[in-house]
Amino acid sequence: MQTHWKKAFAIIFTGQIFSILTTSMVQFSIIWHLTETTQSAVVLTIAGLAGFLPQAVLGPFIGVWLDRWNRKLTMIIADSAIAFFSLLLGLYFYLGDPSLGFVYLILMVRSAASAFHAPAFQAAIPLLAPEDQLTRVAGWQQMVFSFSTVIGPALGIAVYSATSLGVVLFLDVAGALIANLMLLFITIHQPKPDTQQAPHFLSEFKLGWQAFVKVKAIVIITIATAIFSIAFMPLATLFPFMTLSHFERGGYSASIVEAVFSIGMIIGGLLLAVAASKWKDTTYICLSLVIMGLTCIASGVIGKEAFLVFVILSFLMGAAAPFFNGPYMAMIQRAYEPAMLGRVISLVTSVMLLASPIGLLLAGPIVDKYGVQVWFFWSGIVTVLTAVFILVQFKRLQINETSS
Repeated sequence: MQTHWKKAFAIIFTGQIFSILTTSMVQFSIIWHLTETTQSAVVLTIAGLAGFLPQAVLGPFIGVWLDRWNRKLTMIIADSAIAFFSLLLGLYFYLGDPSLGFVYLILMVRSAASAFHAPAFQAAIPLLAPEDQLTRVAGWQQMVFSFSTVIGPALGIAVYSATSLGVVLFLDVAGALIANLMLLFITIHQPKPDTQQAPHFLSEFKLGWQAFVKVKAIVIITIATAIFSIAFMPLATLFPFMTLSHFERGGYSASIVEAVFSIGMIIGGLLLAVAASKWKDTTYICLSLVIMGLTCIASGVIGKEAFLVFVILSFLMGAAAPFFNGPYMAMIQRAYEPAMLGRVISLVTSVMLLASPIGLLLAGPIVDKYGVQVWFFWSGIVTVLTAVFILVQFKRLQINETSS
């Protein structure tokens, strides 16, 4: 492990700021473009499926390759692939107006490349940071992600409105190039595989699954994450639709909501980095779910004149999010050996992503028939119940461990 691990993370996160910023600009601009041109929740859910499904399907199998391959090189190649297809879609928009089918296809290919990048990055973190600093690093990561996304929607809608979606996509290419350049300055030592491990794909996959299920605490939270994702993940796609359909406001108001949510995430990430060792990781996770659930419930009942209230609720929701994501990933990074971590992280990510399309498939027809607030309200109920589920299961786990 590197002696100057903080310097290594400063370099990595500097590059990621540019990459995540431009990716945030693209994601919001595409969603807003589809919202503005179609005004259909079904179209938005299909776009969401195109972005989630490839990662979910490929995830369990990608982990085997991640534990074989150089993780730094994997991140560079994956980010370069995302940039290439952004360039391709940008050229299409520059020359004309691509069909919805072509947009969905590009989103699917970008999603497939992301399926390699995100787990490779998470699996590389324990190779750079001390074990007792993983929750703190997770807080930093949430801050970097939030800092980039806080101005991404506003900047994206500004560039989109002033020029075109194609220009936004070209900027995404530049962001990926900067991130890859920063990675070249960092050394990430690849963990040596277990010598007893059979050098066959199915055997390695089986070993990853066996390692995953041995840690009951991670299994419990992963099950809870799947339940939570079905209800909560569609909101990422439905936030602009909420602004447009319920509050009857335009793109700049939608970008304000996204920006305020991200400001909340910055503050939440900062608080997590400062208070990382104050409570147990599970305490942070349950507190996060309760706050997010209550803000969703409130968003589901406020009137269309209460846009300011919705902005405040979005801020609180964003501030709570890092206290779920950060501790959960830190728990996983502590629980498994680095040589097995790629498989476990990609498996856990796939569970969450497979749950997300289910939520999107349910959300589209329900929102079109009953309104977007109905989904906000019931997603809040499910999120609060998920926190209760985790509390009960961990109390039982502690009792069983004490009695044994």
